[in-house]
Amino acid sequence: MNLAMDKLIDIIMVIPILLIALPFHEWAHAYVAYRLGDPTAKDAGRLTLNPFRHLDPFGTLMMLVANVGWARPVPVNSGYFRDRRKGMILVALAGPFSNLLLAFLFTVIWGLMVKLAVIGVIPVESEAAITVISWLQVFFRFCVLVNISLAVFNMIPVPPLDGSRLISSFIPEESYYRFARYEQYIGIAFLALVIFVPNALSSVIRLVADPIYESMLTVVSLVLRL
Repeated sequence: MNLAMDKLIDIIMVIPILLIALPFHEWAHAYVAYRLGDPTAKDAGRLTLNPFRHLDPFGTLMMLVANVGWARPVPVNSGYFRDRRKGMILVALAGPFSNLLLAFLFTVIWGLMVKLAVIGVIPVESEAAITVISWLQVFFRFCVLVNISLAVFNMIPVPPLDGSRLISSFIPEESYYRFARYEQYIGIAFLALVIFVPNALSSVIRLVADPIYESMLTVVSLVLRL
């Protein structure tokens, strides 16, 4: 019963975070592509922070139940870029970078809240105040962890994730076209991995995400001198 309740609380915490993190991720792709001369995403109505323009139902569901998920990929036409390879690298990196930026901002907010509570600006004398502060700390911790995990997850070089776009930018076109013939099968195999062994994938993501998380906490702690 407690495990079920904990999972329900996790889902309740994650939902509002996803409504911020996933749309911001896709908006960043669309914005960078647009700034580089590609209007495809804008014309498709994807240059927006409206979450309902970006969320993929199955990807969102997987985020809630398996802690890894995705949004609908933003359409990009590299033919509009002056430098195709540089353009695709910048567009691909924009999404993960946006999540790392959000994670850092949430870390700062979390740190400021703790700092203000320590120096007495935020009163914590009552039990109700302590409870509210505790829940807010848990929420902001979730914000940080979810955004870092999304950034790391999307850098996996498997279609349709951002890492696969990077591959297309670094390898010769002939080699990429050979790889592209198997994208569908690679994507299906990866989806099966996400569905049937989500814990294994989450463990791998944590190997990269945890050091980033600790580094952000260290930087903010030093700046705020907590």
